[in-house]
Amino acid sequence: MVMIRLSPFTPRRILVLATAILTLSAVACFGQPILFPVNSTPYDRQMERIEPILNCSTISNEHQIPLALVDHWIRDLRAIPYRFSVQWKTPFEITREAVADCKGKAIALYQQLQANGAQNVRLVIGKRTPISGVTHTWLEWTTPAATYVLDPTINRSACSIAEIPINSYVPYYAYAGTRKYRVTNPDIFLAGL
Repeated sequence: MVMIRLSPFTPRRILVLATAILTLSAVACFGQPILFPVNSTPYDRQMERIEPILNCSTISNEHQIPLALVDHWIRDLRAIPYRFSVQWKTPFEITREAVADCKGKAIALYQQLQANGAQNVRLVIGKRTPISGVTHTWLEWTTPAATYVLDPTINRSACSIAEIPINSYVPYYAYAGTRKYRVTNPDIFLAGL
């Protein structure tokens, strides 16, 4: 006698398949890296010099900062000659010495944005590309229109996250005022499935 199974899938397989579909659809909804609040990061000791700038309260402004003005600030900072510094330099030191690395240029732009009332600005430490040998520092700024990468070391203007090629600007840690974050990229979740 030949047995014919009416249900080709066991309930367990159906549950696993449903879970996988639900997980993949949920992960695909993540458009941005996920920020996990942390009490400390490996960079905290180095960043003590610039904590007053990070923790400075933003001046409340009713108006939106024009992107053209932000692009002007980025070009001005990009024009400053690059010179690596082990220490994080303050914007005052950059003005006085007229040289800066990515850390100094990013913190100077952070201060400029804060002074003009920008909200939702994050200082990000990560890698420019996954194969970069050293870390890089830039800003991310979320506005009602879009989220922008502000990199006064490399770019001449703000770049919408949508314009950034995949595998560029890989974040590890982010700072927003007194808050610190470890960044988890949703691609890591996808790779594990």
